[in-house]
Amino acid sequence: MLKRMSMKKIVTSSIVLLIVFLVYLIPKQSNSPSPIKTTVEYVNQNIKTHTIYLLDNNNYISKTSVKVKFDSGESLARELLETMIEEGKNSDQIPNGFRPIIPSGTQINALKLNENTLKLDLSKEFLQISKELEEPLIEAVVYTLTSMEEIDNIILYVDGKLLTKLPQSNIQLPDTLNRNIGINKNYQLTSTKDITATTVYYIHKYNDEYFYTPITTISNDSREKIEIIIDQLESSNIQKNLMSFLNSSTNLLDYGIQDRQMVVCFDEWIFNDFEAKDILEEVLYTISLSIYDNYDVEEVLFEVNGEEITKTQLKSLE
Repeated sequence: MLKRMSMKKIVTSSIVLLIVFLVYLIPKQSNSPSPIKTTVEYVNQNIKTHTIYLLDNNNYISKTSVKVKFDSGESLARELLETMIEEGKNSDQIPNGFRPIIPSGTQINALKLNENTLKLDLSKEFLQISKELEEPLIEAVVYTLTSMEEIDNIILYVDGKLLTKLPQSNIQLPDTLNRNIGINKNYQLTSTKDITATTVYYIHKYNDEYFYTPITTISNDSREKIEIIIDQLESSNIQKNLMSFLNSSTNLLDYGIQDRQMVVCFDEWIFNDFEAKDILEEVLYTISLSIYDNYDVEEVLFEVNGEEITKTQLKSLE
């Protein structure tokens, strides 16, 4: 009997010792947070983009941007042109909803930049395009290249011969091309006198993203161009598939230009939020881009009832 009790005590003591040992091995809970494994994602800060004008899903020439390797000069001009060529080496850079307009097989024979004028010689394949797209082709090339700060004018050759007329549409071209040729032209003429061309940027939407489409209206409107711009952006008679977010009640109170800065003063209806004094980015962009295409300025200052609200610069928009 005593032997049995002794054995029982020994077993009990062993079990207790085992439990104590296991408790010691299990770590105590702590109120401090457990270490979190983190993954560091490195972002390439050297990625560059540049403005380019391409055919959009509505067959307008519209403004978008693509990744580029070069910052400026002839190298950037060549890179942008190569991106615009169908089935070209940079076609994978083109955003969804856009497509290149320069015909496949077009070669850049020569390209020389001198004093803000680019002399460009392209191969004959450049003109192998439908009659309807001949003029948009020229507009896309001109607007893309002149979006570069150092290019104002383009002299265009095809296989060494100066291009002065489009072969299918018979449209005459000036010897020197610049943004005065207009883009996505809309004719509203009632006479041959007092003809004015005003370029206004509207918005088009593709897959929940907004892009900017310039329309050059040829009319007999003799008003100051800034007045035409605001009137067009307020109008409910905007062309198909295009939009403007400018409130139709907005009034342009005053405007002026000094030292390459244009000041535009509006009433409070330009605000998206009256209390926050907030102007929609899309409104700022459509007005500013339109001003830069019609006036020789580098900055637009927005005022509301005489109070400065914000400003935009050409470089930041391009």
